[in-house]
Amino acid sequence: MCGIMARSTVPAKQNHNMKRITAQACLALSMALVGVYVALSKPMAAALPVLLLLWLRFGLGALAMLHWLPRPTSEPPLQAQSRRLIFLASFLGNFLFSLCMLFGVSLSSAVAAGVIMAAIPAVVALLSRVFLKEQLSARVGAAVALGVAGVALLAWAPHSPEAIQTGRQTGHEWLGHLLLVGAVLSEASYAVIGKRLTASVSPRRITALINLWGLALMTPLGLWAAWGFDFGAVPLPTWGLLVFYAMAASVWTVWLWMTGLQGVPASEAGVFTVMLPVSAALVGVLFLGERMDGLQLAALGLALAGVLLATLPQRRA
Repeated sequence: MCGIMARSTVPAKQNHNMKRITAQACLALSMALVGVYVALSKPMAAALPVLLLLWLRFGLGALAMLHWLPRPTSEPPLQAQSRRLIFLASFLGNFLFSLCMLFGVSLSSAVAAGVIMAAIPAVVALLSRVFLKEQLSARVGAAVALGVAGVALLAWAPHSPEAIQTGRQTGHEWLGHLLLVGAVLSEASYAVIGKRLTASVSPRRITALINLWGLALMTPLGLWAAWGFDFGAVPLPTWGLLVFYAMAASVWTVWLWMTGLQGVPASEAGVFTVMLPVSAALVGVLFLGERMDGLQLAALGLALAGVLLATLPQRRA
């Protein structure tokens, strides 16, 4: 009898581990894609005003996800609390984060952005403990510390003279730093709210509704930015890059993140936000002609070690 029970627990444990690995892969891929489109947003912002760029992003995302909006028959109607959480997730994670990040980087420097954004995993873990009552294990805490240390070291590593000079020319570094802190708080709040939402709403519908709210919030600003803008002056390749940017930012990354949150605690999911600056750095080296030295490689190693520590299988009773 005991032997039968022992054998029956093996498939259940294997199934749990497979779901956990799939969830972790979704989280890592989501943040890696965020880093890719953040790195590629530099040429986009040079061709299009930031407000217009964000409005077009939400508009293209809404068109792509029209079929995700209807409620599945197996899903209960949205409760008032879920509606409020969806609006907050969109306002903080889409609308406010995008504005704070893009304007914050433009007013400060890439060095300051990297240092400040390194705090996202720690803030997610703290908010998860306070609002979701999640227990922060020693291993997840160590993974958060490794990720923060790695990204902070990457940010303090030597950058190109052009990037440093850009940060000094604005004269509003302090405002840029405040905006980047706002981006950190917005992204961390978005991660925690998403964990609460996935308990009652499917990831696809969450993604579509969040993007629809983002479009509604950005439309007045987008129309103002589009007034008098010469769309004919935008090169054709930029429009193709815009489509990728919209699909990555509004569809793929949000759906992957919400799907991953169904399988792991929010505090553990926060560790994977280190993939954002890591992937952005790799895109800069591989596609934008930037160089990487030994210090930067060590920083990437620390950040990835934190992710590896968080993804190792755990012993279960």
